Amino acid sequence: MRKPFTHFAVLLYALFSIGQLAAQSPTPSTLVKAGRLLDPRTGKVLSPAAVLIQGHKIVEVGPAAQLQAVAPQGVNVIDLGNATLLPGLIDCHAHLLSNVSVPTEALFVRYGRFGPGLLLTIAGMSPAERALLGTQMAREDLESGFTTVRNLGHSGIDGDAALRDAIDAGRLLGPRVLAAGRKLTPPGGQALSLNPAVAEAILQQEFLQVESPDAARRAVRENLFYHVDVIKVVADTDGRFITLAEMSAIVEEAHRSHLRVAAHAYTQEGIQAAIDAGADSIEHGDGVTDQQLKLMRDKGIFFDFTKTLYGDRLTTLLEASIVISPTLRASLASSDDRQQSAVLIQRVLKQGVKFAAGSDMIWAYPGKTRGESTATMFPALRDAGMTPLDIIRAVTINAAELLGWQDRVGAIEPGKLADLIAVAGDPISDISELERVRFVMKDGLVVRNDLASH
Repeated sequence: MRKPFTHFAVLLYALFSIGQLAAQSPTPSTLVKAGRLLDPRTGKVLSPAAVLIQGHKIVEVGPAAQLQAVAPQGVNVIDLGNATLLPGLIDCHAHLLSNVSVPTEALFVRYGRFGPGLLLTIAGMSPAERALLGTQMAREDLESGFTTVRNLGHSGIDGDAALRDAIDAGRLLGPRVLAAGRKLTPPGGQALSLNPAVAEAILQQEFLQVESPDAARRAVRENLFYHVDVIKVVADTDGRFITLAEMSAIVEEAHRSHLRVAAHAYTQEGIQAAIDAGADSIEHGDGVTDQQLKLMRDKGIFFDFTKTLYGDRLTTLLEASIVISPTLRASLASSDDRQQSAVLIQRVLKQGVKFAAGSDMIWAYPGKTRGESTATMFPALRDAGMTPLDIIRAVTINAAELLGWQDRVGAIEPGKLADLIAVAGDPISDISELERVRFVMKDGLVVRNDLASH
């Protein structure tokens, strides 16, 4: 009996020794060098620049020559030439498990922009199909430089939470995801115009309907069962509203579990309920008044801009998918909100309200990956009057604060996760450079590098 026991003891000792050696081995180090590094916090550019990374985190940022001199022996050097380094981008309003096709003109006019396509996604795709769609959308977002996204609904019952977990476990390639689970809505869901006789089973796949403060609390708790990271509530839709009592119950229940609340709100009534209840962000917010903006500023509530389809971009999207009649074209032109949106952005900035930006991208955009579609928000915000530096802040440092993750993402600073992107040109001079991201690193691992070594 002694011999087998001896062999077993030797094996245990060997495994223990290997474990000790692995624990003692130095964390892999990487030095990323580039011609420029933009700090969104200050707007300053460091040139030439370098970032020293150990494992998943940034250790030091500084002049390239200085960091090269102190880098550990055997450090992996990534030279990006004259490129500009920025923090990984954050999309604060994503829909990774939906890729809605543009409906025919007749359906578009009768049921609205995305109702028919969203219905086909909910009722026509199995959860497994939708999960696989999410894996593609997530990878394409990451490849375009979006290293973090806040997914705000339209993901089935728990699709975004499952996607998040698979990415975190390393089984899939994608950004880190904050999952919202199902949206909390007034009775009837959101923008589907369903026959009540068949609506309930379909709505349950996408929404948690709120009819009272008690139902509001139950809805938050049901989402908590799926380990969501944020609660999304639709404050107003199609003339239906979440009441102040219901909104207050939602916010109280969410905050008790240390979750933030994102409120979809377009009307003054919906926005006011969200403000009075203490929601953490207003999504869209087109109907906000100056008095409401002051309240948001005083309460520290974020305004999340979602202007990806600003101007005539919806018409452009439709033209790429269907033939539209002169009548519909004229209707779209008459409803073009470019002046209103430009004024809204300036009002928000003037009042000193905290702001971030999200794509709200849910469309199948012909000829573009999901990441490329998401990135169309940058020229849209520019055309609406936002400066390039404010746009970059809206998807980096400001976005990180909105998520409550300012200690880990949103800036290239020591101690933060090594999420970096690089573009060939200067995004301050031309924000459309962010539509052409050439290098992506997430957690210290290179996802994409189209820049030749120098």
